[in-house]
Amino acid sequence: MKELIQLKLKEIEEKENIKILHCVESGSRAWGFASADSDYDVRFIYIRPKEFYLRLDKTRNVIEWQLDDTLDINGWDVSKALTLLHKSNPTLFEWNSSPIVYKTTDEWKKVSTVINDYFVAKSGLYHYLSTAKSNYCEYLKGETVRLKKYFYVLRPLLACKWILAEGTPPPMLFSELMDKYLDEAIKFDVLQLLELKTNNPEISEGKRFDRVNEYIERNIGNIEEKIKALPSTHDNGWDELNHLFFSLVD
Repeated sequence: MKELIQLKLKEIEEKENIKILHCVESGSRAWGFASADSDYDVRFIYIRPKEFYLRLDKTRNVIEWQLDDTLDINGWDVSKALTLLHKSNPTLFEWNSSPIVYKTTDEWKKVSTVINDYFVAKSGLYHYLSTAKSNYCEYLKGETVRLKKYFYVLRPLLACKWILAEGTPPPMLFSELMDKYLDEAIKFDVLQLLELKTNNPEISEGKRFDRVNEYIERNIGNIEEKIKALPSTHDNGWDELNHLFFSLVD
């Protein structure tokens, strides 16, 4: 599959007249709890020739290349990526730290060295907490629940715990977050869920895990209170990112 993905990347570069700077896995495979039939969530950052950025008739700054049962491939122009980095968009920190890298370049190393300078804890916390709350309310509050959705709640909650304790972007791997910040009282239940998730096709519905639900509700409330006290801005201006962008397109 890695070879197929790399062939797809070459095809995209040729047909779109771009250079891919960095390409990673971004979904459950990168988080470490993929099912046997999980698809591949392939994400990339690309750059176009310098002349493109001086044109009046610019095209979209995203490429949505493929979406089917096996491959989900899309990417962002580096101009979009750096603009979102200035806003501390959590997605970029995840792509930068993915444990599964399909392609990277020296140009991306320039970007990677400054990415964490733009991390704002409050922005990351709101992103992960919102993800946890929406998945919890939609999928996990009934007597019968969608079991795989526990990980779409637990991972962002543990990411919040990481940010509050470390002040840095959280790692992608669920196991790393779980080992450091998951309460021992529910580890057995979570390991049961993890075994179901990784050793079977996409698990569907099952009986609610009450201890896990209680843990989720308690931590959502605690994290909401802690977020209120944090500053919401950073001191970084645009100069560094502008210089970086100019060096990449030149």
